[in-house]
Amino acid sequence: MQHSLQDLISLKGRSAIVTGAGAGIGKGIALALAQAGSDVAVVARTKADVEATASEIKALGRKALPIAADVTRSAEVDALVKRVLDTFGKIDILVNNVGGGGVSKPVIPLPGSKRADGPVTDDECHRVLDVNLTSAFYCCRAVGPHMLGRGSGKIINITSPTSERPIRRQVPYSSAKAAINQFTRALAQEWAPYHVNVNAIGPGLTVNRMLEAKRDLVEKMAATLPFGRTALASEIGMLAVYLASPASDFMTGEVVYIEGGQKLM
Repeated sequence: MQHSLQDLISLKGRSAIVTGAGAGIGKGIALALAQAGSDVAVVARTKADVEATASEIKALGRKALPIAADVTRSAEVDALVKRVLDTFGKIDILVNNVGGGGVSKPVIPLPGSKRADGPVTDDECHRVLDVNLTSAFYCCRAVGPHMLGRGSGKIINITSPTSERPIRRQVPYSSAKAAINQFTRALAQEWAPYHVNVNAIGPGLTVNRMLEAKRDLVEKMAATLPFGRTALASEIGMLAVYLASPASDFMTGEVVYIEGGQKLM
């Protein structure tokens, strides 16, 4: 059966979960999915943030379910997935967006360094790994029985260019994102027979709430990119729409970077 391009990219009738959707890239993805026709469960730790994003989704004419939860806790993940199923009846799309660096210092104090910082503590290491990797594992495990049982589903993990090109003072973060890449490929292989697609997006420099306070630094970094600007959260969202849509049905286990040509520099 021949489908129109509009049908292939449409998310009409779909239901999605987006974690870390209270602001930044997660919010941009949630709004883009809604614009494409999907209902969206908006998940983040801060109640006010998820309610604000949910209000914008409802203004687009879609259903929105705001959920304040900590996705590094498996019990909370299981509970939120049940709530989404009870509300929407199904889950077609999962976007594991929650993440962050959190720690910017060497693993141990570096001999000869003028900076008196380090080491990375146990708690700091676990926090970065939990937020960037374990949370995605918990969310996939929770939606897995539903998606595999239905024989369909789209999972999108958010990684980072630092997974392949690490930056100094970010060893736990770069390592966690590299692990997300392999998690994406391994899960894609395991779930492909059940028609569940698993892919990842690696956004480059994208202004979020944390970076807004460092505007001068962001502008200097953006000036070094071929396009001379940062990415827009909505641009990341448009790629997510493609990966969530029928247009990408034959694509799985892929890591796609959207970084304005940064790797060319």
